[in-house]
Amino acid sequence: MGVTVPKQYLQLGSQTVLEHTLDRLLDCKRIAGVVLVLSPEDEFWPAIRARYADHDIETVSGGAERCHSVLKGLDHLAARAGADDWVLVHDAARPCVRAADIERLMNVLADDEQGGLLGVPVADTMKRVDSDLQVTETVERAGMWHALTPQMFRIGALRAALQQVISMDCLVTDDAGAMELAGYHPRMVEGHRGNIKITLPADLALAAFYLQAEQGQ
Repeated sequence: MGVTVPKQYLQLGSQTVLEHTLDRLLDCKRIAGVVLVLSPEDEFWPAIRARYADHDIETVSGGAERCHSVLKGLDHLAARAGADDWVLVHDAARPCVRAADIERLMNVLADDEQGGLLGVPVADTMKRVDSDLQVTETVERAGMWHALTPQMFRIGALRAALQQVISMDCLVTDDAGAMELAGYHPRMVEGHRGNIKITLPADLALAAFYLQAEQGQ
């Protein structure tokens, strides 16, 4: 992002990215509580913590990579939830997730033993390139999806899958990847394309557009 402030604490309108994300999750009454995984060096959360004093938000220190952080969150949950309880893992930098998509994910997967995730079908032509950015092949886009979050799995199964990949020194980039390596076949549930992840400076403006457009509906 080219800034010193972590992207989840950048301003997006009148709130930080993280506040928008938390508000979206807390609006879903079927979610029992939120575990917020923070960097051990996080110095920004205390400034907005008071706003959520009436909500069940617990915090835990994260790890070196995403998979380590998610596992720490699951370890925290394991003391108060059953192995077969559902957990939704969501990126703090995805402030535009829609409540309707979260509800759809929970409804579709309610009786699913595998779990699954939100995603959108790939609409563009896909190219594979080499280290010099020269195209080596065109990848068939049929059956290709962009993986989004939340991703929803049973706590025990996801915890075991992450423990396995970490022990193998395999740093998966999402939770579905860990479940796939453990032999599961997560179900893809179509979400909204506006559920973007704040990664580049231009993403802030795009996120603001999606939020404003939704408010205008």
